Amino acid sequence: QLQLVESGGDLVQPGGSLRLSCSASGFTLDYYAVGWFRQAPGKEREGVSCITTAGDVTHYADSVKGRFTIARGDAKNTVYLQKNGLKAEDTAVYYCAAATNWTPTTRTTRATYDYWGQGTQVTVSS
Repeated sequence: QLQLVESGGDLVQPGGSLRLSCSASGFTLDYYAVGWFRQAPGKEREGVSCITTAGDVTHYADSVKGRFTIARGDAKNTVYLQKNGLKAEDTAVYYCAAATNWTPTTRTTRATYDYWGQGTQVTVSS
């Protein structure tokens, strides 16, 4: 069974940090581009960050640029999203997704991605 699993979501105070993990089972995540999306209550799911298969190209939404870092882990089949300087507006369910291929114009489009995880809740509140 092909599956993506996110972990690391938590309740954190403003200014705090979290590291989300995305792990794959049933397929090799290293062969896929990976994206992180988030969905806040009452809002559309939006692309946050993505990384190529080689890990040499990354992309960030303007709202998280300079605060979030996406990286492939040394352990196979894992991609991380390090989140620093968290703000209340970062509160959302975060999803990871895998795509066989994307381009600069499609990398933040939900339809580009073939596999999705179930999401992990991140709440930023004092």
